Formats: sequence, C-alpha cells, structure tokens
Amino acid sequence: MIDGQESTARETNDQQHEISVKVRIRRVLRLRFSNGPRSDALSGTFALYSLLRQHVNFTGKTMPVPVTRLASDANLKFHSKKSSLQPRMLKFLEGSVIAQAVITYLVLIGTCMVMGDGALTPSISVLSAVQGIQSRSSRITQGHVVLLCAIILVFLFLYQRYGTSKVSFSFSPIMLVWFVLIASIGLYNMIKYYPPVLKAISPHYIYIFFAKNKRAGWEQLGTVVLCITGAEAMFADLGHFNKKSIQMAYSCLVYPSLILAYAGQAAFLIKNPSKLSTTFYSSIPEPLFWPMFIVATLSAVVASQALISASFSIIRQSIALGCFPRVTMNHTSKKYEGQGGPEIGQAYGVAVIWVMLITTHLITVVMVIIWQINIALAGSFYAAYTVLEGLFTISLLYKIAQGGWVPFVITAFFLIITLSWTYGRSKKNEYETNNLMDSQEFIKTVAMSNRVPGICIFCTDLMKGIPPIVRHYVQHMGCLRELMVFVTVRYLSVISVLHEERFLFDRLEAFGVYRCIVQYGYMDNQNMEDDEYVVSIIASLKEIAQNADEVAMMDSALANGLTFIFGRVILKMSDNHNCFKRFIINNLYRFLQKNFRSNLSSLKIAPSKTLQIGIQYEI
Repeated sequence: MIDGQESTARETNDQQHEISVKVRIRRVLRLRFSNGPRSDALSGTFALYSLLRQHVNFTGKTMPVPVTRLASDANLKFHSKKSSLQPRMLKFLEGSVIAQAVITYLVLIGTCMVMGDGALTPSISVLSAVQGIQSRSSRITQGHVVLLCAIILVFLFLYQRYGTSKVSFSFSPIMLVWFVLIASIGLYNMIKYYPPVLKAISPHYIYIFFAKNKRAGWEQLGTVVLCITGAEAMFADLGHFNKKSIQMAYSCLVYPSLILAYAGQAAFLIKNPSKLSTTFYSSIPEPLFWPMFIVATLSAVVASQALISASFSIIRQSIALGCFPRVTMNHTSKKYEGQGGPEIGQAYGVAVIWVMLITTHLITVVMVIIWQINIALAGSFYAAYTVLEGLFTISLLYKIAQGGWVPFVITAFFLIITLSWTYGRSKKNEYETNNLMDSQEFIKTVAMSNRVPGICIFCTDLMKGIPPIVRHYVQHMGCLRELMVFVTVRYLSVISVLHEERFLFDRLEAFGVYRCIVQYGYMDNQNMEDDEYVVSIIASLKEIAQNADEVAMMDSALANGLTFIFGRVILKMSDNHNCFKRFIINNLYRFLQKNFRSNLSSLKIAPSKTLQIGIQYEI
C-alpha cells in the first residue's frame, strides 16, 4: 500500500514481505494555485464534478471513470469545513451506484453541450457584429454578410494557432472601449427619444408584458436568453482574475453599460418601430457608425477566441479525468495554456440554457455535501433557479425546429465519443482487476526468469496489483530486466501537484521490482524527456533503498539502458452480450484506441527505447 507517511520499523523477518516501504513526502498532497494569469477555464459542470470527486468516493465498478483511492488522498478535502458529521446525502451518494452514474452522465452531457457552445460562439458573435452592415445599403445582401463572416472566422482560426499570448494584450482595451461606447450611445438614445424608458427596470412590467402578449410573450422569453449568455464568461475569467475584481468590473462597468445599452435601444424602437430587425446599428449616431462597426467586430473576435481557448481547455481537463480519449494538445504559449444568423441564435440559446439547468442541479449537490449549507436554504436555491431556468427551457422548445437542434447534434457527436471511451475503459479495468497476477504467481515468475542488465519501465493503468499482460510478456520474452518499474500515470481532481510530491513509490516483494505512481493535476505540464523521466524515478527510488547494494544495482541498471514497455490491449466482446454492447466495444472503442494517443504519450520517448506488447481480452 502506498501512502505519504514515514515507514514503520521492521521488527521481524516474517512481517517484512507484508509491510510496504513508505515514501517520505515532506508535505501532504495539496493544491498549488498559481499567482500568474492563466487562460485555463473549467466549465461550470466540470468544475463542480471535479469538486465532488475530491470529496465523494465514487466506487461503482461500472462507473465511466473508475476511482482509486490512496491513503494520501484523505487530505485533499480542503474545501469542506472538515466536520466530523457526514451529511445523509453524502452517505446516500457514496452508497448509491445509480446516483453516482446519474451525476457522472449529467456532467458528460453538460460538458459536451459546452463544447457545442464553443462551436457556435464564433459564428453567432461574428455574424451578429457584421450583420448590421446591411443597414447601410439595400445592395448588401445576406450572402455578402455570410462571406464577410467566413473571411473573418478563417483569419481568426488561422491566428488562433499562434497562441493566446499574441492577442491577449488587446483584450482589455477592446472590451473597455466596447462598454464605454454602448453605454454612451444608450444614454444618448434615452435622452433623445424617450427618457422614461428606465421605468422598464421595475419588475412589475414583467407581469404587464406577459399579461398583454400571452403566447407571443412566452415565445419571446426564449429570445431573452441571448441577453444573458455572456454570464458564463465571468466564470471562465476566474482563471485570469480574482473574484473581487470580477465582481467590481461587473457591478461598476458591465451591468450598468448593458442596462443603458438595452434601455437606449428600447427608447429608439419606441419612436422607430420599423427598425426592429436592425435596432443595434440603426440606433447608432451616423458619425459613430464605422468606429462602432470596427469595435463590435473586434469584440466578437475577442469573445470567439476566449470560447475557443476554453473549449480546448475543457477537452484537456476531460482527458485528465479520464472522460475523453487522449488527443494532441499543442500549447503555443509558455505563459498561457489553452487560451445563417437567426438559426444560429436559436441554437446558441438552447445550448446555453440546458447547461445552466444542469449546473443548477450539480451545484445544489455541492452545496449540501461539500459546503454543508442548510438543507432548507439549498432547497430554496434549487427550487428558485430550477423554476426560472425551467421556464426559459420550455420557452425554447419551439425553437428546436428553427435551428435549436444543432447543439443536440453536436452534443450527440461528442457523447458518442465520450461514452464509448469511458464504457470501454470500464470494461478493460474490470477485466484486468478480475485477472490480476497474484503475489505468489508473480514472485515465482520473476524467480524463474533470466534477469538481464538495464531498466524496464512497464506502463500500466493499474495502481494496485500486477496486470495480466505481464504474464503474457514473460511467457513470450522469457527474461526480465534487473530493474523493473511498473509506472502508472494518475490524474487527480486538483489543479496542480507539487513537484516533490509527483512520485509515489512502493517496493514489490520480488527484488528489483517497484511500483511508481506519477501524479498530475489537470493543469500540470506533462511534457518530459524520457531520460529526464527515468532519472527522476531512479533518484526517488534511491531514497527508499535499504542498502548500498540496492543503490549500486540501480546505478548499474541506469548505465545499461532502458526500455519503455507499452501494453496494447484489444477488447473483444463475446457473443454472450447484446449486439449494441458488442458494437460499442468491438467497433467504436477499438476505433478510438487505434486513433488516439496512449497513456504516456506526453513523454518524448525515442522509438528505439519502446516496446509494444499486444494482447486481446475477451470479455
């Protein structure tokens, strides 16, 4: 067993094979928050799920993301009040595999919808900014607008590859100018056209509006969602700024500017109802039209770039927690990591409100289990926001046929990948857990094998036990290196792991055989050279060496070269299972295995140092 405490004294030789060597860790594994700016942003659903995973032991064998707990994990629960009283909801959640699965699948759905949101944001933002150019001339058609949008988006994505740091310096000035301009123009329109328009802030006008418009008002409620879709950007910006600065910026700049802008447009429409389709640009004074057009387009690019970076970041975090197959993530900056109009608008609104609704469910669970807020208060929060967001959700249902189906198609695409991957992983882990080499078999296998000079780094997903592929390897190779290390890369639901706490080691019963768990948070940089990786492992192993002979063996092995062994497992589901499950494992999961990266692909390993061992598991 591996933990972070001092090793106890060995009193008898009979007990020696039962007591693991404890690793000396100076500090308990914990979060390390960077003081510098970061562009990594968790989606609300994924952030909440990450928090739950720190506090709730998800133990179900059929879980999409299997959880293995170590003794050193106990102190990861830094967010709670460390109360000795466990809430009933916590006990229920830890004891209910169904509840754990429901939460996990809700998170996967919400995360996939956020990815769909990221796919739609560049189109809706740029199109909204550019479409106003039609108000300048009747000769400018929708086709011209679409062409201009396409050109801007192509340049945006071409520039995106050069990194967030190349363009981020201009974000704040552009947004500041944007808010000052829309507030000033809104105030000008209010004074010029209808100063009493600010009465609309009074809540009782909500009742008057729906009483007068009835069904038409209900359908327009869904359009209001587009006025609040930018709210999620505030949570994304928590990666850049602290909470107080965002609160101050929103309260003193963003909210007042939006109120003045919308009130000014309403005042303009009272006197110019025929300009409804081009309200924003038609309400701009003539001398400010082109400056405003440029600023609006630049603001749309800023919003698009932020969501593009956030989408990449979300995928990276999904990979870190095992919810998405491994893909290549090219970070272009050492400082920053990741950073048809009406129809797109309908789709965008549907995506956002569903994500909000899922987030409300998850945050209620977090409030009760982690923050230990009074159940009545948490229930009131849940009821209020579920009713409010539910009303928006229902009002948007009629827009599904008008383009609102798009986010569901995008979500379905990502869900097929995510669920196929996580289901295949769960079946693979289940098979390996049930077919581990027991201790006596492994000792006998090592004793009967020839030991040759050098180091063997055997990469495995298991943190406990010897995987069955080792049996397959020894049967065909007939020898083992003098130093053998089973390495497992473990991704924790924390931001970062301290460098000196990166490795956890355990000495297995056979001489010269060790287990190493390499721990990463979901924001850690994992790019390491193979030699650097092995030197770090050997240096840490020497700290737990029992005598000089063991240290000499390690130095000798390091001098005689190393081999990284990767197991390539092919799952084949037998005919005993239904055709749907067989299709997922035999086709979808196998396709993902072939076309996505391996577990230790972040290491820069020379091909001459790798050996791949293939085996087929029939499940």
